[in-house]
Amino acid sequence: MLDTPEHRDLRATIRRFVETEINPHADDWEAAGIAPLHEIFRKLGDLGLLGISRPVEFGGLGLDYSYEAILAEEIGASHSGGIGMAVGAHSNMAIPALARYGSDELRREFLAPAIAGAMVASIAVSEPQAGSDVAAIRTRAVVDGDDYIINGQKMWITNSTQCDFFCLLANTGDGDQHGNKSLIIVPSATRGVSTGARLQKIGMRSSDTAPVFFEDVRVPQRYRIGAEGRGFTYQMQQFQEERLFGAAMSIKGLELCVSATIDYTRDRHIFGRSVLDHQVVHFQLAELQTEVEALRALVYRATEAYVAGEDVTLLASMAKLKAGRLARSLPDACLQFWGGMGYVEETLINRLYRDLRLASIGGGADEVMQGIICKLMGIAPGRR
Repeated sequence: MLDTPEHRDLRATIRRFVETEINPHADDWEAAGIAPLHEIFRKLGDLGLLGISRPVEFGGLGLDYSYEAILAEEIGASHSGGIGMAVGAHSNMAIPALARYGSDELRREFLAPAIAGAMVASIAVSEPQAGSDVAAIRTRAVVDGDDYIINGQKMWITNSTQCDFFCLLANTGDGDQHGNKSLIIVPSATRGVSTGARLQKIGMRSSDTAPVFFEDVRVPQRYRIGAEGRGFTYQMQQFQEERLFGAAMSIKGLELCVSATIDYTRDRHIFGRSVLDHQVVHFQLAELQTEVEALRALVYRATEAYVAGEDVTLLASMAKLKAGRLARSLPDACLQFWGGMGYVEETLINRLYRDLRLASIGGGADEVMQGIICKLMGIAPGRR
């Protein structure tokens, strides 16, 4: 992936933002179970960081996706993983289809303020019985004159208690599950929209995640993104950016596990010398850092291909799978070297262990990624 002076400048800007605007407040936001997204997003918007690859005419920077990958990687150094997830859900999950297929009127009304940080966006796809199986959603939008009337429930929705609008996937017709869905913008203040209590999660505790209910919600048809019935396709395209962002965001969190463990084991002594001086420890840390670099190389390769206009479904799925696997094994290996302190919530490794675990579930579980990879390799049952 390219590494120009412009890339390096952006990286430095984001790193400085994480160090000054996020990490000093991470403990408080974790304890509260929520972060002030409007305040954070306004600051990010002022720096142009919420519309890096979005159209200039709506406030974006108009840069290629390699710059978004840098945002993902650097925001992943946050000491509170929920902040990176909130940013990613807003900028790389909820608005890509709006930016690409929305009408100019719709983009002026919702995309421009989202890029500016004046609005918080949320992606509303998953349902209680339809997480990774997106085609199985039941939420329905029925035409009534010039409007849609929406009924249904969404689950595990990031940013849901603070967002200003949802990018909602709903069934707008019958027949083929892959051709009967549409993406619709639904303002959160619309009558009939309600949000349940915030979910108490293992990790990502500063991220407000909750179920959302839609009861006879009426929105104009002009709030639909692109063509009716194309929502599943648009969402699959959004998933490529979501999965690339998620894989890239894992890099610095995994790296932080290794660096924090090095610092801790250097100072902790056992059997007359530092824990780090034991060969089993520094050999394993060297191997773990090598795994992080392998993930970084895969993410960069996938990003480069995406920027070149290639279909990166295979590479993005591989990057997401690799990130998810490392998110389960690497923090666990590092935490072991912290001994009893690794089991205490006040330590950074403990938080990273909990936060990173979501990487193999959210945005498509590891098993879904394996299925996609097998299909594209031509080795799935019935495709040989």
